[in-house]
Amino acid sequence: MKSGKKNSVLITSMIAYFLIIRPPATAQENPKLSDAEVASVAVVANQIDIDYAAIAKKKSKNEEVLQFAATMASDHKAIIDKAVALVTKLNVTPQDNAVSKQLLSDAEKTRKKLNSLSGKAFDKAYIDNEVAYHKAVIGAVEGLLIPEAENVELKELLQNAVPAFKAHLKHAEMVQKMHSGQ
Repeated sequence: MKSGKKNSVLITSMIAYFLIIRPPATAQENPKLSDAEVASVAVVANQIDIDYAAIAKKKSKNEEVLQFAATMASDHKAIIDKAVALVTKLNVTPQDNAVSKQLLSDAEKTRKKLNSLSGKAFDKAYIDNEVAYHKAVIGAVEGLLIPEAENVELKELLQNAVPAFKAHLKHAEMVQKMHSGQ
């Protein structure tokens, strides 16, 4: 039951995050973000998952978890590289904002929690977090970042990232099912 409490803290944190930036009931409820702020949120969200993958690479001994973490690190780095190339081309400097700051604050709590775990408890917590995180990110990209992006190329970059995020979610759910009995 101890690991269940730890996992519920991670999930609660991710649900709280999701509620902060989930698609609102109406478009008027969306926070207003400039393209520079949208770019910041996109880069921060991807970097956070790279950071989680780095923790998994250090702490896990489970082959499925390690493969998943490697995929997360490389895929999210590729998205960041595309975003950096685009903002460089557009001469836009990503700008911190309430959403990116909240992401970073929540991520720090999750990193501390993940770093406090080991073995199967870590593997389960990491993958449970990845499922929740990808659900939240998909909701944020579709419900906030794409609608707020004004630049066509930035909007396309975000739209093109959604299928990868959905594939990551399916992969995470598959690994999660493998660990549900542990």
